[in-house]
Amino acid sequence: MTRANCPRCGGRLARDNDSGRCAPCQAAERDRLSSPPTVPASFWEHEPVRQALAERHLGRVIRAYRYHPYHGRNPLPQTVVAGWLGITQAQLSRVETGPPLVHLDRLSHWATLLGIPATRLWFALPRQSAVVAEPPTIAHEEGGTTKRRQFHAVAALAGIQASGCLDLLAPQADPPPSVGMEQVRYAGSLVDEFRKADAAVGADALCDIAMQVHERLSAWATKAAYSRSVGDALQSALADLAIQAAWLAIDADRRAEARPYLNEAIARARIADDSRVEVRALACMSLLLREDRPGEAVHCAEAALRASAGWATPRLSTLLHLRAAYAQATLRDASGFEREMTRARRAFEGGSHEDDLPFISFVTAQEVTGIQGLSYLALGRPDRAAGCFRAITAAPSAAHQRNNVYYTVQLARAVGRQGDAGEAARVGLSLLPKVDRVRSGRVSRLLGEVRSSLSAARDSISEAREFVEAYDRALV
Repeated sequence: MTRANCPRCGGRLARDNDSGRCAPCQAAERDRLSSPPTVPASFWEHEPVRQALAERHLGRVIRAYRYHPYHGRNPLPQTVVAGWLGITQAQLSRVETGPPLVHLDRLSHWATLLGIPATRLWFALPRQSAVVAEPPTIAHEEGGTTKRRQFHAVAALAGIQASGCLDLLAPQADPPPSVGMEQVRYAGSLVDEFRKADAAVGADALCDIAMQVHERLSAWATKAAYSRSVGDALQSALADLAIQAAWLAIDADRRAEARPYLNEAIARARIADDSRVEVRALACMSLLLREDRPGEAVHCAEAALRASAGWATPRLSTLLHLRAAYAQATLRDASGFEREMTRARRAFEGGSHEDDLPFISFVTAQEVTGIQGLSYLALGRPDRAAGCFRAITAAPSAAHQRNNVYYTVQLARAVGRQGDAGEAARVGLSLLPKVDRVRSGRVSRLLGEVRSSLSAARDSISEAREFVEAYDRALV
């Protein structure tokens, strides 16, 4: 039997594949059917979309959205878009052809779901308040505590739809008798919300919540009935949630808790035959192991590169080569580091792609420079590392506050290793207010190391004394 190629990506199909598409492309199609794609800014310049927006008729906007050439030769079916919006196909048909919607809550929800820029809307999207009081604690069914109002505070700061997450934690919540694509989409939306919150406020406030949500959804999945197609999508969604919980554990400096989640994610991805999720889990595993087991970290990055061969976007290839480069540097293999770093930069030049996975958004020029700096630190080159970190702090990313703080503390470490205690102290002092706003266990531990390294210099260098005293006051 002649082996065929996938018509979407051109990759070779397995001999027993009778679907006509490879597993990664099937997974990509599932994602596209389960939630709206992230579209470029030029999408909204398409004349039918602009005209519908000018008419202030969201139904016509949705119809123009479905027929946009960005989606391919054929328009998106009403059944697919209706599924995104939580209504039936018949209801969507009436929305598109009937009178304009007037209910602000539905207008806001659907506009946000489709990603319509606020500047193009004829109504204002509601804003969440970030002003909250110190929360009391409430008992959790397993005997721990959940700071309900604290979670609402994080939600207000980071845009999480808190009520849905908290419903999952309620002791009286009964598992649904069956699971459909609506529940799968909800699990996927939680991953996106945790990712956005993490970029804004760090992992410390989110780690336990993500683990509890993952535990509850996994328990529901073991008891509920669902079809084979829903089962595959559910396995992928739970694997994604497990990876997110693992990452939050890593950033909260609770590394020992991360690996079981990644092992589970790899197993679920293989059950679902979803190589995209498996690659993400391997990339996170490489990150977890790169300091303590750099050899295994290299193997994880290489396995991810093999699994994604033929379909990886330039940004994904960049990330995987960065993982390998840092692990090689930790092994003190300078040539291996240079080889992988060159490959990472070459891949990064390929630019972004419409098929980039959502978690890839942090792979920016800042991240490439940051990993290069971390690698130089591992290779014993603090001078070159400091140059990389200065470049980042000179042009911080507005979208990745936690990463800005992380690389700033790495700058303090690098200049401290160069012997410039004064500059290390000045950088550390500038960090203290930011560390309080962006809670990351990794950052706190590293800043503590800077404080320890400067304690001997506080009697002779005024900046070092000022930093140590300010750090100790903040700690108290």
